[in-house]
Amino acid sequence: MSRVASAGDRRRWETLAPAVGVALLALYAVPIGWLLFAQSPGRVLASLSEPFVVSAARNTLLSATASTTLALGFGLPLAYWLARAEFRGQTLVTAVVAFPLVLPPVVSGMVLLSAFGSNGLGGVVGLSVDGTLAGVVLAQTFVASPFVVLSARSAFERVDRRLEEVAWTEGVSRWRTVLRVTLPLASRGILAGATLAFARAAGEFGATLMLAYYPRTLPVQIWATFQGRGLDAAVPVAVVLVAVASGALVVLNLFGGSSLVGRSE
Repeated sequence: MSRVASAGDRRRWETLAPAVGVALLALYAVPIGWLLFAQSPGRVLASLSEPFVVSAARNTLLSATASTTLALGFGLPLAYWLARAEFRGQTLVTAVVAFPLVLPPVVSGMVLLSAFGSNGLGGVVGLSVDGTLAGVVLAQTFVASPFVVLSARSAFERVDRRLEEVAWTEGVSRWRTVLRVTLPLASRGILAGATLAFARAAGEFGATLMLAYYPRTLPVQIWATFQGRGLDAAVPVAVVLVAVASGALVVLNLFGGSSLVGRSE
């Protein structure tokens, strides 16, 4: 009887869970669908050729690529250290890495502006990032790099240490072992983190707005266009950003999705 009841409960749950979850799926899908189809495709395509849209898209792709590259270059060694080392205060270090994820974006911008702006360290060394593409990259790296570090750390932790030890016993240096053994085995998780970091950087608004209103990226241009010309004029710029985010999501699901948001293996 208990087995029959258990099977019946499972079937009811399998029916009820999707029915309840549809409401949240609708919350995700309806606004995006409305954005894409609220205006005619011809009008959207015509607006995409406007210089301010092209400039914002170029700045976004350039800065997001640069910030993701920096996140990988500095984040992978940090992630490997956190995955392999055991030391007092490791939890605190991990919390510091994750802190930008929970910090409100506008506050992130205020922190960066205070520390690296003309009234902070930037003024001291005579190299301010206010209103520069470097400032945009700095803001994006601050908010997006934790995705690389945390995802790569989890990926490195899943790599069997015995494989590294075998390479060491055969005389392979630790550096070459990481390059030839560890990184290839952890590549899916690293790619997932990098993809999320790129998408997060491309969509960053609050920190970028505080640190570098110019040169404008797509999120800042969307806000400026909405403020100056209204919702209809801002839609084409938003469509470009949705396309960038959708492309990142496709890459994430194809190559790295199981490491962060996909199925467990």
